[in-house]
Amino acid sequence: MNRGFLIVWEQREVFVNGLASTVILTVATTLIALMLGVLVAAMLRVRLLVVAKGGRLYIDAMRCVPFLLFAYLLYYGLPAFGVRLSPWNTGLLALIVYNTAYMAEIIRAAWSTLSPDWIEAGHAFGFRHFRLFRHIIFAPLSFAAAPMIGNQAMQIMKDSAFLMIITIPELTYAASYIQSTYFTPFAPFVTAFLLYWALTMLFEGVVALVGRQAAARR
Repeated sequence: MNRGFLIVWEQREVFVNGLASTVILTVATTLIALMLGVLVAAMLRVRLLVVAKGGRLYIDAMRCVPFLLFAYLLYYGLPAFGVRLSPWNTGLLALIVYNTAYMAEIIRAAWSTLSPDWIEAGHAFGFRHFRLFRHIIFAPLSFAAAPMIGNQAMQIMKDSAFLMIITIPELTYAASYIQSTYFTPFAPFVTAFLLYWALTMLFEGVVALVGRQAAARR
């Protein structure tokens, strides 16, 4: 066992790079999927039936497909249509497309809890469309959705582990690489477990901070 942790220490650069990849994938996916999720959530509120139905169909399709299968479909399916991306870009694209649906559902649920009085007041002051969203809806919507967005960010972090199947050198890939190279499975996977745990605690701390800020604004 001591030999295993000694190897992990000697190969710490592999874990550092894997941890950095996991963090970058998680943060980039969370931010981009959140922005796109707002747009999809807005589609669900459009009175034009075909637009609302299109948004709902997209959300339901992503929620019904396991992420691992979806990542496989993009990795092997896109080249069949002449679209060739690097494994990293394919993995990031898979995470974004998949999690945008979940972000949209989170935003939709939080949006439905907002008081209609705020929107009516915004209309009374002449705010419409994007200006209404920016000045009236955005702040309370952000605080209302923050805990669920934080939970989804943690899910994105865990989903990123599946990207090892398309050779993206994230945290689980780093542990698997050391295990298969040095034939010491326990120490690398325990190390990966502890690093995932530390990231999760960090996300929970941020979510708790935002929750306290939201409570102070009420």
